[in-house]
Amino acid sequence: MSNRLFQGLVYQMKDTIDRVIGVVDESGTIIACSDLNKIGETNDFLALDLNENNDLFIKDGTTYKPFGSKMKSEYAVFVSGTDDMAAKLSGILTVSLSNIKQYYDEKYDRSNFIKNVILDNILPGDIYIKARELHFSADVSRVALLIRIVSSNDISAFDVIQNLFPDKQKDFVFNISENDIVLIKEIKSGIESKDLEKLARSIVDTLGSEFYTKVVVGIGTVVTGVKDLARSFREAQAALEVGKVFDTEKIIVSYDNLGIARIIYQLPTTLCEMFLKEVFKKGSIESLDQETLFTIQNFFENNLNVSETSRKLFVHRNTLVYRLEKIKKLTGLDLREFDHAIIFKVALMVKKYLTSNPVKY
Repeated sequence: MSNRLFQGLVYQMKDTIDRVIGVVDESGTIIACSDLNKIGETNDFLALDLNENNDLFIKDGTTYKPFGSKMKSEYAVFVSGTDDMAAKLSGILTVSLSNIKQYYDEKYDRSNFIKNVILDNILPGDIYIKARELHFSADVSRVALLIRIVSSNDISAFDVIQNLFPDKQKDFVFNISENDIVLIKEIKSGIESKDLEKLARSIVDTLGSEFYTKVVVGIGTVVTGVKDLARSFREAQAALEVGKVFDTEKIIVSYDNLGIARIIYQLPTTLCEMFLKEVFKKGSIESLDQETLFTIQNFFENNLNVSETSRKLFVHRNTLVYRLEKIKKLTGLDLREFDHAIIFKVALMVKKYLTSNPVKY
């Protein structure tokens, strides 16, 4: 579509500028020209210059001025001649073509449309109208993945992810901040949560093993319909935030598998504080030292089994029983009783949630 856009403008300027003018793409192929016979010609050496030089340059008696919307130039304007007038004309053409391409991209680009949808920058009533204008399939299943860069080197994680999902008609990749990349993935029906986690794992492994970039991935729920993509994206955001609070070791967090953590995350903080006061009537949770909390964690991990927990902690069974009695005395909860253990487990999660002050979406 850009070719037709550029050719239209070049053709309008044909009679005004008494020189051969046109546009080449990043491969060095002429995609628009006032001399129609030249369209389609390719210069491989020109492609090399275009990719390495973003400034005006001269080659074979012609002045070139690269432009584009990416880090590397996507196109270059050319004007026959090497004089000052050729340089000025190429500058004017570059500004004109860059502006018209930007306007076209903002109005018609699908990726920009999807970005506006998930960020709620477009009115709900306009979504389906815009989708029809772009011939965008509105009723297929899609899911939002939020890839957050934790640590990286000079490699662009955005470019790597784009190369992993090259089908720009079905999959959309874009940045929403310096460290957050969104992937909107079209999926087939019948895809399960484990399949999506496998997909996320491939992203994490590729970036980690090949490019030494550490990321975490949040996965929203599968939705059908463009309007619901905003919800899937918010769920992917929430998944990362919940994972950061309750399970810091996880690098892939699916909103479908958050369990009780999701419920706690959605509770008002005032309600959480009331719950903690109700549970710990006899004593504050802050009265428990780190050794006691570590013992509790291991006791839960070993399914409330005293013998197994004492073995894992390398302590005598009676020592563990003494610690559990101490906890009962401080809090009024006997962790050997299932109901008390459940209450205490939830209370610890609520406390962790309140301490973290998570961002709500």
